[in-house]
Amino acid sequence: MRAVLLGPPGAGKGTQAARLVERYGVPAISTGDIFRANVGGGTELGRRAKEFMDAGQLVPDEVTNAMVRDRLAQDDVRAGFLLDGYPRNPEQAAVLDTMLAELGVALDVAVELTADVDVVTERLLKRAEIEGRADDTEPVIRKRLEVYAEQTAPVAAYYADKGLLAQVDGLGEIDEVTARLVAAIDR
Repeated sequence: MRAVLLGPPGAGKGTQAARLVERYGVPAISTGDIFRANVGGGTELGRRAKEFMDAGQLVPDEVTNAMVRDRLAQDDVRAGFLLDGYPRNPEQAAVLDTMLAELGVALDVAVELTADVDVVTERLLKRAEIEGRADDTEPVIRKRLEVYAEQTAPVAAYYADKGLLAQVDGLGEIDEVTARLVAAIDR
């Protein structure tokens, strides 16, 4: 399985990604993990990313793309992968297509977890309370969801145009959502 997992913050991507990689026996590739590995390992890409992160800026696509390219070239992803947090925009999606073509493989599916904005906001507010995230207030959460809708949701349209998008309701019991995801991926 070579898949991309899309969805707004609070839709349950992290929970479902862990379940999917266990079921399909492929590694989860998250940009957060890639950034931490490169920064922690002191790689050239990590040093470049850290400069932007330390300045409170987004890491530019060229650096993110290079990190993902390096990760996709590693042996453990030959049998497949689940990308979570990448691509974040249609330009990155096009670069991913090129990367995969260079590796002689193609994406099987892009699965978008959908969720009602109000329900996701409530989830994130509860998580902020449990985890002590004082900065995750309702206005901040709603802004994050707006940013997702503006910047990342067009990735879903990109994959829909290619016939690769499967949309799955991300609300409900965890096992129910997992079953819906597996059915969508296996189609």
